[in-house]
Amino acid sequence: MSKPRLKLHVRILSEEQIAFGPGKAGLLEAIQRTGSISQAAKSMNMSYRRAWQLVDTMNQCFQSALVETQTGGTHGGGAVVTEFGQVILKKFRAMEQQAAKALEHDFQELSSYLKSPQ
Repeated sequence: MSKPRLKLHVRILSEEQIAFGPGKAGLLEAIQRTGSISQAAKSMNMSYRRAWQLVDTMNQCFQSALVETQTGGTHGGGAVVTEFGQVILKKFRAMEQQAAKALEHDFQELSSYLKSPQ
């Protein structure tokens, strides 16, 4: 018997582009872990092309790059989340927590009206 839970999707839009959201935050975290867009994509069951598109959108929407890449050589290429990217990621995760906290009371009240699972 699982109890009700609140699931928010915070997204930051720039024009019609999603500049940042949960998927892009997860991708940045995966890039930090793996040091590679390709490996980050694999770890998220995402194509490299899709991951690259998300990185490109983030880099174009913000004043400074969130991810920097190095081309392959004898030791291969790589990617790094910039200091600016780390700031954006940290602020975004804080926004998610603040939004959930702000809605907690209303969520508890509303969820009390849900039917109990059979």
